[in-house]
Amino acid sequence: MASYPTVSELRKTSDVTDDEITAAVDAVLADLAIDSYPLAKGWTLDLVAAIAAHKASQDALHTDRDAYKRNMIRTAILLAHPVKA
Repeated sequence: MASYPTVSELRKTSDVTDDEITAAVDAVLADLAIDSYPLAKGWTLDLVAAIAAHKASQDALHTDRDAYKRNMIRTAILLAHPVKA
């Protein structure tokens, strides 16, 4: 099985922009059940799996602290491994 880079690694190489990451965060906040999200340049991210793999973001979803919630979701997305379509 191929090893895919993290979203953070793709950001460092400019394959994913900050705006695209922010859009993914917005997508999670709008619908917690999105599993196949077109991130950028043929990369697809399972947002449900990204949140499930990051306990702090799961916990943050149950708070009313919006900035904390967004930051934890962003962290989960940056640590996730999208797949190339």
